Amino acid sequence: MSSIDEIKSRIDILDLAAEAGVKLRRTGRNHTGFCPFHSNTRTPAFVVWPESGTWRCFGECNEGGDIFKFVMKKEGIDFKEALQRLADKAGVTLERLQPEKPEQKEENQRLRNLLEDAVTFYRHQLLQTEAGKVALTYLLEKRNLTMETIETFGLGYAPHSWDATLNYFKGKHYSEQDILDVGLLSERDNGGYYDKFRHRIMIPIRDENGKMTGFGGRILDPNDIPKFMNSPQTVLFDKGRLLYGLDRARKPIRTADQAVIVEGYLDVIAVHQAGYENVVSPMGTALTDDQLRMLKRFTRKIVLALDPDVAGQKAVLRGLDAAREAMDREDEIGFDARGLLRHEARLQADLRVATMPDDLDPDEIVAREPEEWARLIAAAKPIVEHVLDSLVAERDINDPKAKAEIAAHILPLIEDLPNPVERDSYRQMLARRLKIDERSLNAPKATGGTVQHTPRRKAEPAEGQPIVLKPVPVSPFRRMEAVCLGYILRRPELLPRLDRRLQESGLSALSAADFEYTDYQSILLLIQHSQEQDESDTTAFVHSKLVDELSETHSELLAQPAPKGADDRVLDELTRQVLQMRRTILAESVNQLRFLVEETQAVELNQTAQKYARVLQAIDQARKRLSEYRRE
Repeated sequence: MSSIDEIKSRIDILDLAAEAGVKLRRTGRNHTGFCPFHSNTRTPAFVVWPESGTWRCFGECNEGGDIFKFVMKKEGIDFKEALQRLADKAGVTLERLQPEKPEQKEENQRLRNLLEDAVTFYRHQLLQTEAGKVALTYLLEKRNLTMETIETFGLGYAPHSWDATLNYFKGKHYSEQDILDVGLLSERDNGGYYDKFRHRIMIPIRDENGKMTGFGGRILDPNDIPKFMNSPQTVLFDKGRLLYGLDRARKPIRTADQAVIVEGYLDVIAVHQAGYENVVSPMGTALTDDQLRMLKRFTRKIVLALDPDVAGQKAVLRGLDAAREAMDREDEIGFDARGLLRHEARLQADLRVATMPDDLDPDEIVAREPEEWARLIAAAKPIVEHVLDSLVAERDINDPKAKAEIAAHILPLIEDLPNPVERDSYRQMLARRLKIDERSLNAPKATGGTVQHTPRRKAEPAEGQPIVLKPVPVSPFRRMEAVCLGYILRRPELLPRLDRRLQESGLSALSAADFEYTDYQSILLLIQHSQEQDESDTTAFVHSKLVDELSETHSELLAQPAPKGADDRVLDELTRQVLQMRRTILAESVNQLRFLVEETQAVELNQTAQKYARVLQAIDQARKRLSEYRRE
């Protein structure tokens, strides 16, 4: 769930209108009242649609929108400020990417250059030194990597020395502070510095755009600890906001409409080498909302292909007993089913778990049989089903106590699911697997060690517990707007031709007024502005001007199926979508106006209704011509 959707889920348009002093009266599914934006005590021309979270004034204002537009018009502020105010009101934290100041940008670029030099330094140590042969042999023979793969991922070797890295970069005129700032040094207790990474395989970590941020180091000596060591937190490296391999996996993830998460760097590298490139890693830490949001920009389908000891029975039980969110566990990647289900509900994603057989890690699976990997990922199961399988394995489900224990673990997970159909389905599955009557799973709380089934809570969660939000229903209007805007984002060069076609039919060109939702209006305006400038292409212009909080909306629009075919064919489909969108919204407005006219006998509202009816007629004629043109 994006920040914008989360705010909408917490703030009711009816409450917002009431706080502004609007007295609304329910009329069927809608509510009517006097518009708060202009003086009028005679004609209640202000209408609120709670289902879509939108409003419209059919009087003097002749405009409408969502909760953001309401606050913008009421307070005279822009979208960013309205977004911040409503976020504060809803208790939603907006995580922005603050624009870099010129001096900070220059500083960050110098540090990235240092890291790029470090890639070259460690690579030389791996390929051109005697000490590096041990690491190279390990990669080639133990991990079954090819030289091409080693080159592609920029793997290297950190010398078995306390100051080799320090001395090298000082010799290249970098200061000790710079080398420390990128995470390649550690400070001595008594003053001075020493190399942080020693006698380790070095794995460059890049952000999703391919820019260097830090390193991961894997031990060669089994007696060294820890097994994996990441760069420390720096201005460039934030482990919770990075996914290893995403720079190479972005396009394959979008193409496959699926992302696969594995535990370690070398798992990612080995699986990529086997031809499955939609794979990333959280680098040994628990998954965070930020990481999953990054993936959701490319796909909603995410598979966890974790090592057997992470997603196996003991880990499942440990996670259930701890009842902690995965994002709170920083020491190791973990399998916390309840935390993952909360992620899934918040982000409206589809999270599944692939089980690795024979206690093999992902890199061992693809080494044994690459095609087996595809079968395992295809067989991935939803989280609840995976947990049930793990708990049932190696247990005697004929034992009533074992059944009670399994049910006690699974039922809270089922109750965490926001969708009632899913809840019912999993209760039926649990009853079948345990060979019990489903009604016993719905029994009221009991004492004496029997299974306790807790009803879904409607009240606020206890202090310190995360809020589990229901997915925001997507109104038909928003769905239509998303389809139209998604087409335009993909093929912005068709926008002038669309406008000409509309005007030839006696209709107005496409404008922000065609969209009810402020985020969509903002993105359309950016696209239109991009057509009026010639400094950069449309995509680059939109990206450069996009408000940070609209990035998720922008990505969700691009995640829709892309329009296919030649320009003329896509233009026909885009025209059809726009005409359908206009007709649906206008028809709803006409129905509402007729009701208001009957109630108030207001002449101006009757004139507006007649005007809308004439536009509807023109739209129907344009749709008919388009249909006839298609048949020719």
